[in-house]
Amino acid sequence: MNKNPYTEFLKIVTGVAENNQSPTISLGTIVVPPPNIQVSYNGILLETPECLISEYLLPGYTRHVVGSTSDAAGGSGDAEYASHRHPVNNDETWTDTLKPGDKVVIMPCPSSDDRTKQLYIILDKVVKPDRSHFE
Repeated sequence: MNKNPYTEFLKIVTGVAENNQSPTISLGTIVVPPPNIQVSYNGILLETPECLISEYLLPGYTRHVVGSTSDAAGGSGDAEYASHRHPVNNDETWTDTLKPGDKVVIMPCPSSDDRTKQLYIILDKVVKPDRSHFE
């Protein structure tokens, strides 16, 4: 009996798809904050060499900010103290970072230089809409 070529083709396509699935994004919990970060993730403890982290989550991250302040009211009634705004055009540096217990979004990915080594990208910190604690 001859094999159905469409069935054989479907088996090949299915095999390729199963081997190239996108990584699953999961939640982790910060155990030790950066720079020597440790994260609890799916029952394992991720250490610093296994982690990549979004730069803005690190202390010392700097962004350039442009805008203006809110209206500030004066108090004496003199014109020079009338409600006014100040322009903002400067660099701002974040000094906070992740804290133990913070929940983070983690995506596993293979190392680009060693396909056998697994890395984990810490994408962002997440909270509930009301900012309450969750497990």
